[in-house]
Amino acid sequence: MLDFFAIFSKGGIVLWCFQGAGVAGSFAGPVNALIRSVILQERSGNNSFNHNALTLKYKLDNEFELVFVVGFQKILMLTYVDKFIDDVQLHFRDRYKNELEQKGAIKYLVNDFEFGDEFHMLLREAEESSRVKDPVVMRTFTQSQKSQKTVKSMIEIKGGDKSKEQEKGKKSKNAKKEAEDGAGAAQTTSPPTSKKVVVNGNQDLTNEELIQLKREEMMRKMTKSTKSATTKSPKPQKEQQRKTKVMRVWDNGGTKSNTKELDYSSKLNGSEDSAGLGGEQVEPEMRLESMVGPLPDVDCECSEPEEEEEEEEKVATIEATKAGAKRGGGGGGFGGMFGMLKGLVGSKSLTRDDMEPVLDKMRDHLIAKNVAAEIASQLCDSVAKKLEGRVMGTFTTVASTVKQALQESLVQILQPKRRVDILRDVLEARSQRKPFVITFCGVNGVGKSTNLAKISFWLIENGFSVLIAACDTFRAGAVEQLRTHQRRLNSLHPPEQHGGRPAVQLFEKGYGKDAAGIAMEAIAFARNQGFDVVLVDTAGRMQDNAPLMTALAKLIAVNTPDLVLFVGEALVGNEAVDQLVKFNQALADHSMSDRPRLIDGIVLTKFDTIDDKVGAAISMTYITGQPIVFVGTGQTYNDLRSLNARAVVSALMKA
Repeated sequence: MLDFFAIFSKGGIVLWCFQGAGVAGSFAGPVNALIRSVILQERSGNNSFNHNALTLKYKLDNEFELVFVVGFQKILMLTYVDKFIDDVQLHFRDRYKNELEQKGAIKYLVNDFEFGDEFHMLLREAEESSRVKDPVVMRTFTQSQKSQKTVKSMIEIKGGDKSKEQEKGKKSKNAKKEAEDGAGAAQTTSPPTSKKVVVNGNQDLTNEELIQLKREEMMRKMTKSTKSATTKSPKPQKEQQRKTKVMRVWDNGGTKSNTKELDYSSKLNGSEDSAGLGGEQVEPEMRLESMVGPLPDVDCECSEPEEEEEEEEKVATIEATKAGAKRGGGGGGFGGMFGMLKGLVGSKSLTRDDMEPVLDKMRDHLIAKNVAAEIASQLCDSVAKKLEGRVMGTFTTVASTVKQALQESLVQILQPKRRVDILRDVLEARSQRKPFVITFCGVNGVGKSTNLAKISFWLIENGFSVLIAACDTFRAGAVEQLRTHQRRLNSLHPPEQHGGRPAVQLFEKGYGKDAAGIAMEAIAFARNQGFDVVLVDTAGRMQDNAPLMTALAKLIAVNTPDLVLFVGEALVGNEAVDQLVKFNQALADHSMSDRPRLIDGIVLTKFDTIDDKVGAAISMTYITGQPIVFVGTGQTYNDLRSLNARAVVSALMKA
């Protein structure tokens, strides 16, 4: 049933492998895909991986730096695989423990790991344990609950419940009457002055005392009413007259006497401002800096090193004292000090129980930083599997080890798996005399059109001509918004600077048209007119809107753009996971090819509004596996950055 089983080191040396009978082809392709997509990308939170028609399950041995991988057909439901791979790991470790402890690449190559007999024995035992099950025996009638019931218990009597309730009510009424009669008889037998009753919560008071108390309360209320009547005297007529509101005079607010001095609307002789005010006024947003070359990295706030060291020391001392208290038991102060030193010095390998408190804190910290809850759990599980069994270094704590491993995982996730250089790609497309097409998609209100204009400005600054395709034929004002951006960009880059040709043009066909057809016409127009880049603006759509998602999949499938960018805002948390998963799923479902075109990159907008809560970047890259190409950090054309993975991780890990 198993297609293959492989044991190899993390350095890439295959120690032992097994291939099932009748399996054609090598298993190198699926294993290499597992290494590239899961192990190197720090996505080992889930121990299963699907590759074409195969399901791969793996287990990491961090003590000896080994990887155990088993592959089988996806349609098979093999329940024994998890236990089987654990048994193989234990037996392989026990048999070759001495050779594995040396951990030398040459030793791995020289040693001959014979493991076939034990592997087949373990496989046979696992298959037999999954097959052998006690057959379910049907119960007899005497063993069922129905046989225990009598005929009388199954007869339903109408009004039976009501009669019982009435009998209960009569009994309770009779009991109350008997209790009242008994209380009255007791009162007649005892003298009235000596009997104490409970009325309205006044305990241990006789009837005479209660009457006296009520009289005092009544007299007190009467005196209060007379006092209030005497104190309330009619206001004089002067006070009753309504006072007029006096206007407040602010400091440095100015008065009517100096209005002429504060009036700057008139032209001043000999001043530079007067000349500027006479013509067209240049908006501050239009005075922009040059953006030639690659984009600068995004700036993130990160904590100072001293604060981080102090925080790590506090966590280390707390964990060491807890470990000493658990291990030392009732040993007193000496046991606690010994436990603290033992916790600091690397004397044992890490276990899941040791890391669980630290991982829980890290998970809560990531969620507080806007990482999706599901992604935070998978990241912590991946770190736990990466560190489980690893021997700690000298004078290192569990918290510092886990934190360092998590930082490395986050940096690895944010770093792109492939080269992302749009300027180089545009130059290559220009050499082939075809436009470089970028399609923007995303939900409503995330800033697709605004960031499209920023990217247009960046491309124009680098000497490329841009054609904007207005394929948002649904939202009112979408075409007018792009036309405004076109006018502003052309005012910043006049046609005289580009050989008498506008640097950016807009291709639009109005509203209510087919977006895929408009994009196709725009690409053909750009090819004929010699434009370098085509930026396709699409309508915002929710991920649950099936008709609009179908239209987006059609636009991408028909026009085959060079780059499909998903525009998402940095404010979202768990919603980022749902958006990206459903966008990719819709593109895959509605595609007409065997290899559907999915999202190639991400544009992260509104990054300037989140301070250090940068978790959306982690969630989006973890779900898609695609890089963040652009980061929007403001409302001007200059506010476009590239992602700095280490700066984002530093901001994410800041307390």
